[in-house]
Amino acid sequence: MKVMILAAGRGERMRPLTDRVPKALLEAGGRPLIEHLIERLARAGFSDLVVNISHRGAMIETRLGNGAPLGVRIDYSREETALETGGGIAYALPLLGDAPFAAVNSDIYTDFDFARLKPAAAAIAGGLLDAHLVLVDNPPHHPAGDFCLRDGRVTSDGAHRHTFTGIGVYAPSLFTSVARGTRGQLVALLKPAMAQGRVSGELHRGVWLDVGTPQRLVELGRSLASGALGR
Repeated sequence: MKVMILAAGRGERMRPLTDRVPKALLEAGGRPLIEHLIERLARAGFSDLVVNISHRGAMIETRLGNGAPLGVRIDYSREETALETGGGIAYALPLLGDAPFAAVNSDIYTDFDFARLKPAAAAIAGGLLDAHLVLVDNPPHHPAGDFCLRDGRVTSDGAHRHTFTGIGVYAPSLFTSVARGTRGQLVALLKPAMAQGRVSGELHRGVWLDVGTPQRLVELGRSLASGALGR
């Protein structure tokens, strides 16, 4: 299964840091966020990656190259302007192919075992599902959550909500309605599938951090330096 790492965003909440460096290359524990992520993906057996880039994307290509030093193979989906998650994935479909694929935000830090996504990919390949999402309990900075999880299915309504981690597995057909090169939001594509019961989910109880602000980047660095999170 291929994995797409979403790294094209401007990183507005990270400014002024992202005025000079793309968000995916901001460092914690002495390494860029995207390298922490690639290391964990490679450990789980995922070596065929697609990285979408836009803002200062050449810096990401220079740093990661073809991925060989990290034990992976990287193709790049180059967006002239960032197309949001749905649009970015739709634009990268020629690189992702016809099989189910995973997509992961580049600005997270997690101990999630990505190998857990393989059964969901098999269910999607068999036509049973359109997507599978990994959720967590709501962090303090996002108390309202995003989606509900009932009996293994993700819904967009309900009282007890969880936060989407930015980790998911998807059928390519979910994105074919988005004209290539146009913007598109992932949630708008997921909601009809959720209404049909075709989006499964799981709740991750381990480490997951949305490294979306300078303060949270500093906090992650301190935790890694102290050994509180491991590597």
